[in-house]
Amino acid sequence: MATEGKVPEAGKRAPAFNLPAYPEGKVRLSQFKGEKNVLLYFYPKDNTPGCTTESCDFRDRVAKFKRNDTVILGISPDSVASHEKFATKFELPFTLLSDENHEIAEKYGVWVEKMNYGKKYMGIQRSTFLIDKEGKIAAAWPKVKVNGHAEEVTAALKDLK
Repeated sequence: MATEGKVPEAGKRAPAFNLPAYPEGKVRLSQFKGEKNVLLYFYPKDNTPGCTTESCDFRDRVAKFKRNDTVILGISPDSVASHEKFATKFELPFTLLSDENHEIAEKYGVWVEKMNYGKKYMGIQRSTFLIDKEGKIAAAWPKVKVNGHAEEVTAALKDLK
């Protein structure tokens, strides 16, 4: 069932999560409360062209995120083992979360009906959320286009406390 249109808006509390992750084991949104902002980006699949470009663009800006007290978390339906290979291959210095049953993607409204070559299927709509230290959505980018996206998100860091 498509959940499009239920993307949390700026100012709303970010939906909680507690997911298996590479390299940490398990990661909860609440572990960052009061300490770090969170850049949470949903991407469809490890090792695909767009997802690789997006992840590497965030990798190349990791120092800017750290200077702004912001951790980067990537999330897809891939397994932790797949994330490990992806992160190692592209030297991704941040955590990748495994949402194999797409429960968190549904909570964020990014598990949607898609179409490819005339075939309908359910999948991740590439989306990014900037979550402040209080656990609220500071900014949301539904339906992300990869080119230029990392710059857009980096520019939004200045609005965080």
